[in-house]
Amino acid sequence: MASRLLSSLNDIEQALRKQSAADMGPTWEVSRMVNYHHGLARMTLTPPADAEPDQMRGVIFLQSYMLADGALSFKASLNWHGCESFPVIAVYAKPGVDWQAEAGRIATAWLAGPPAALISMASMAHVAEESLVSMAG
Repeated sequence: MASRLLSSLNDIEQALRKQSAADMGPTWEVSRMVNYHHGLARMTLTPPADAEPDQMRGVIFLQSYMLADGALSFKASLNWHGCESFPVIAVYAKPGVDWQAEAGRIATAWLAGPPAALISMASMAHVAEESLVSMAG
């Protein structure tokens, strides 16, 4: 499963770059870390130094595990800067699974950004504070 974890991380990164480029979207500086012993991987996506301040940034965590029937699987936890929730996408190693399509599904979900209801209260408080300041004149 270790090679599947690393290759899935590679596939997700390639899908992110391909989908973002197709939409004339942003680019990211990517750093990755894999711990084969624990079946964990992390990909951190940060905007380049010259990016706009509101450009999306975050992390995709992968965790591999074995199901009760012995099938290997992994789950991807998505996180965006300013979001307190971690939506999870499970990928099961069943016969005929299209690993590239699964990576594309994860990339699409991350590029879609956090659901509106999951944006942190700190971000909302900042917006509310700015509104009050502008109203006060």
